[in-house]
Amino acid sequence: MPLARRGLLVVALAAAAAPSAAGGRPLDPREAEIRTTVERYAEAWRAGDLATIAGLYHETFTLHYGGAHALSGDHVGKAASLATLAEFSRRTGRQLNGIIAVLAGPERGAIVARETFRKGETVAELERVLVYAVRDGQFSECWVYDADPALVARFVGD
Repeated sequence: MPLARRGLLVVALAAAAAPSAAGGRPLDPREAEIRTTVERYAEAWRAGDLATIAGLYHETFTLHYGGAHALSGDHVGKAASLATLAEFSRRTGRQLNGIIAVLAGPERGAIVARETFRKGETVAELERVLVYAVRDGQFSECWVYDADPALVARFVGD
């Protein structure tokens, strides 16, 4: 992975990681809520439990897709966000290979995932970081950071 892309992932992880978690002190209630929500989501994603996944999105959920492709931008509302995620999956043939890390801090949680994309004969594996804001035990926002945005754009299209 090129250094610039690795740097983006490090910045995203640092934004989500809890400085206090490394210190070994108990989580405060807000941090515990974030950790529980992100862990529930990770478990559901591993199991392919779409009902639980959808239930973890708040009605006012906003999806922030970076990059330069047809689905880039902000998708406001649970219905619009789920439709965008479904279209992204359709275009990329994405499949979860594994969750590398689940992180939680006092303001954000994150999942570092490895996925495979498939389109025709083209297959690619990449790491992605999903940074979440949590409200009332559900995700209120998600920022998606891809290790290779140009690769994602080739799969998604303009």
